[in-house]
Amino acid sequence: MGDPSGIGPEITLLAYEQRSKRALPPFAIYADPAMLEARARDIGLITKCITVADPRAATDSFERGLPVIPISLAKPAAPGDPDPENAQAVITSIEAATAAVFAGSAAAVVTNPIAKSVLYASGFSYPGHTEFLAYLADCAKPGSKTHPVMMLACDELRVVPVTIHIPLSNVPQELTQELIVETVRITAEALERYFEIDSPRIRLAGLNPHAGE
Repeated sequence: MGDPSGIGPEITLLAYEQRSKRALPPFAIYADPAMLEARARDIGLITKCITVADPRAATDSFERGLPVIPISLAKPAAPGDPDPENAQAVITSIEAATAAVFAGSAAAVVTNPIAKSVLYASGFSYPGHTEFLAYLADCAKPGSKTHPVMMLACDELRVVPVTIHIPLSNVPQELTQELIVETVRITAEALERYFEIDSPRIRLAGLNPHAGE
């Protein structure tokens, strides 16, 4: 769902409306159905929402309407005005979607944008989506230690920062040979597996202009 007062609901609604044009596979959204229908009206869409209990049900209902796994909001969502009272619903949607992947009910999670300040106000202690998803992965596989890697991608270029969500002043002491090698290894595997690039070319940018340290 992302933040219900943000752009996430519109992204999902527009993606659903363009499902055939973009050859999208069936998907479901964890969100408040009433919020989605209200947002659809706001942007001039007539999108039917179909309540389902499990992401697997999206396969059969996808052409009849947008499959929605209901997560109720504490308060009606006003576009552009995030409310901390809805923070728990946002967190719950991420937890439930991630659990569905580990249960085999879904193939992947797509997270809509969150408003971190709103989540922080409710007691959320993670710097962002990336670290929270890593925590949920570790919970699903006790004893594991997930190394999250964040990629920014477009058709021409994929960029992976070695460090994420920390002050720039902390970067030099956080960078280690082991961290760089592990990040590059994960990136190379992902480029082969998910982007179908047989021989990925990876270039490393230096921390300082001369890359001498």
